[in-house]
Amino acid sequence: MDVTRSSSTCDGFFIISLLVIVSLLFGTSSAQLNATFYSATCPNASAIVRSTIQQALQSDARIGASLIRLHFHDCFVNGCDGSLLLDDTGSIQSEKNAAPNANSTRGFNVVDNIKTALENACPGIVSCSDVLALASEASVSLAGGPSWTVLLGRRDSLTANLAGANSAIPSPVESLSNITSKFSAVGLNTNDLVALSGAHTFGRARCGVFNNRLFNFSGTGNPDPTLNSTLLSSLQQLCPQNGSASTITNLDLSTPDAFDNNYFNNLQSNNGLLQSDQELFSTTVSSTIAIVTSFASNQTLFFQVFAQSMINMGNISPLTGSNGEIRLDCKKVNGS
Repeated sequence: MDVTRSSSTCDGFFIISLLVIVSLLFGTSSAQLNATFYSATCPNASAIVRSTIQQALQSDARIGASLIRLHFHDCFVNGCDGSLLLDDTGSIQSEKNAAPNANSTRGFNVVDNIKTALENACPGIVSCSDVLALASEASVSLAGGPSWTVLLGRRDSLTANLAGANSAIPSPVESLSNITSKFSAVGLNTNDLVALSGAHTFGRARCGVFNNRLFNFSGTGNPDPTLNSTLLSSLQQLCPQNGSASTITNLDLSTPDAFDNNYFNNLQSNNGLLQSDQELFSTTVSSTIAIVTSFASNQTLFFQVFAQSMINMGNISPLTGSNGEIRLDCKKVNGS
């Protein structure tokens, strides 16, 4: 198995490098989104988003990871339309109540703070869906990760899709084949899947999303065999059977608040926290193994592919033109 991984590394590196070059040359962006969308109407939008996040980081080291997760969970349901941000009303069933989001997604207050600051500077101009896109880039770059040109011009949905949130968002306890299918359904490929999973290089996770690996994995009566034994012992103490599912721990053991490629090095030593993370490296003969190996050995490559994959994800079915609206309050549709 080690020989297979070693011999496939160069091939994986070449393929990913070629894909990056092709993406940069030909682009994968939606023609209706562009980098200068607010240059005349709200030229300081990006700076306002960044400064608000910098303030939030003073008291909440994990907020950057929480914000990028909101963008991810939003885009996988009806596209990047800010639908996740809507609260329950008489006519709207909020996506916040879906299984992947309930008691898990966070950072909505910071989104509200960003929106308030933007409304003060340029009322009715910047959409909530674009706030999530801008906040994701700022969160990554502030944590030492790459910067990229955020394409803008999304508009906000008029409704939410609770059922879609329950079915379309990849789960940390799903098989790699299922997760790959969910990425494919929104136009993202295996390189996007591995790169975007690398966002787990910062942030936290609750016991409830990985305790299936600790004692009785897949009904075997034993822990997940792909979980490092030292990590297993510490996690069993942190998350005992019948213990609290809401206790949190770091996704990245080595640099929990920095955006780097250590996530992929962790996978190589069976120190991936989530089942869905470790399967990227431990699923026999999977094409993801070579990609993980390439990213583990080359942080610059990971940063390049991650930035392009974030652009790709941000292009999932945006509302543009006269579709949707520019919400004045991200929690509710205008006039409600």
